[in-house]
Amino acid sequence: MGDVRVNRVDQGHTKIRNVPIAVTPEGFWCCPSPVVFQKSHKPQNPLNKTKPSASPPQPQPKASVQKKPVVVQVTERRGSAPAPAPAPIPESASSRSVISDDQRCSVGLERSSAGTSLAAERLSSRPKIETMPRKVAIEFGEPGTCDMKVVLLGKQGFSVKLSVHRDVLTEKSSFFSEKISEQSDLSCLQIGDCEDVEIYVEAVGLMYCKEMKQRLMKQNVSRILRILKVAEFLGFSSCIQSCLEYLEAVPWVGDEEEEKVVSTVLQLQGEGIGVNPVLKRISSDVSNVPKDTFSQIIDLVLKSNEEKGRREMKSIVLKLLRENNSLPSYARSTDICNDMIYTSCRSCSDLLLSLFKQAAESSFAGKPSDERDSVIKRIALEADNLSWLLDILVDKQAADEFALLWANQQELAVLHAKLPIVSRYHVSCISGKLYVGIGRGELLPSKDTRQLLLQTWLQPLMNDYNWLQHGCRSFDRKLVEEGIGRTILTLPLEDQQSILLSWVGIFLKTGDSCPNLQRAFEVWWRRTFIRPYVENQGNAASDSSLATK
Repeated sequence: MGDVRVNRVDQGHTKIRNVPIAVTPEGFWCCPSPVVFQKSHKPQNPLNKTKPSASPPQPQPKASVQKKPVVVQVTERRGSAPAPAPAPIPESASSRSVISDDQRCSVGLERSSAGTSLAAERLSSRPKIETMPRKVAIEFGEPGTCDMKVVLLGKQGFSVKLSVHRDVLTEKSSFFSEKISEQSDLSCLQIGDCEDVEIYVEAVGLMYCKEMKQRLMKQNVSRILRILKVAEFLGFSSCIQSCLEYLEAVPWVGDEEEEKVVSTVLQLQGEGIGVNPVLKRISSDVSNVPKDTFSQIIDLVLKSNEEKGRREMKSIVLKLLRENNSLPSYARSTDICNDMIYTSCRSCSDLLLSLFKQAAESSFAGKPSDERDSVIKRIALEADNLSWLLDILVDKQAADEFALLWANQQELAVLHAKLPIVSRYHVSCISGKLYVGIGRGELLPSKDTRQLLLQTWLQPLMNDYNWLQHGCRSFDRKLVEEGIGRTILTLPLEDQQSILLSWVGIFLKTGDSCPNLQRAFEVWWRRTFIRPYVENQGNAASDSSLATK
């Protein structure tokens, strides 16, 4: 984070700007505002001259809280170029200025010695000045009451001199304590190559604060992470603890901020610093929490009777699962167990069969309308649950077993014909979704399963097809027809012929009330009649060529 040296600050020609800073009740300068650094380090065009502005007014001290303001010296060094006269120092703070009378005299003499050659020197040195690195120095503290200096050297010649108290640094920082113990008469400690000089100054200022929590409450998460990094380097344990307490309590806004916090905290944890309260926000000590929690969420959604809440929660859960499935396997937080999902599928299918049996009874029509409506509503509910679970399994590329489960529902398919279309068409939507998935290659059940699925559920789907086209808003006719056709074409040619010839008979009677499988029929036709002819032609050509020889 920085080099540590025992060194002195070089003297040079200076341009002085005075910035007032208030003193805390503890007797030290308060932590500086970022504006001080930003204004001090702001690049300027050396070719353009600006009139010197008056020094900013001194802030009014608060009664029983602040002492007199302390002047911060901002020094700009530009090689050998002569510097203008210093800005006037407020009378109330002149006794605390870091600039001595001797320095002022030397500046004045140098300006007078420049004399007549000033303009020529400026003209000749302009190109050089533009390419020279600009140096900015800021001084904090009261040298008269302090027994040590800390010099922070940042990028592009940016430096800060802190007048501090040896005992405070030794008590608060293991880093400073170690350096001071190595050299008892150390009066100036220099830290070079500081990546974040402003936060170093902030951290040293916090060593003088009794109520550190109140000070940190005024900061945002990003700045706290910067302070935490510097506090870790300085061994400022009380600051580290306060920063962690802040991060544990404050909300994190957005995924990016959360990742920054977690990354920083995990680095501290690797170094043996206790950070569990912060990380508990994103992890749990209880085993099997993701699996058990997901099971509970699925169960709550499947049992809900509130239409709007069910629809929105199903959409949210499906979206989040798709995000998890899109990640590489090594990056997924948890691989949610498929067995639990299939347990829910079997439970829903068993309940659906029981409801179909109730609705198929001869006495069902004589029951009160409220009771009949309740059964019909529950049929639609369980069919919707199965459709949702199928979507989850398709996204997880684990729906092959669902196809087998649904193909084996022969009893449900038999009862399907006994119910009114308005009560049963939801079940046909599940069959249509399976055909679409097979046609897209999203599930790859065995040949026997595909054949059984068509034998069991294609005819019920055809019986409900007219209603599905006009009474089901989510039904996509072209998509389902393409899925059915592709599923048929995955079977052996003899099975394709049996199913498609049966379809031709139905299509010639019902027309648009039946799925349009013309594309699949054309493919089967070519496979059956055209390609063998081409092969025979090829064989005949080969035979004739042999005969000519």
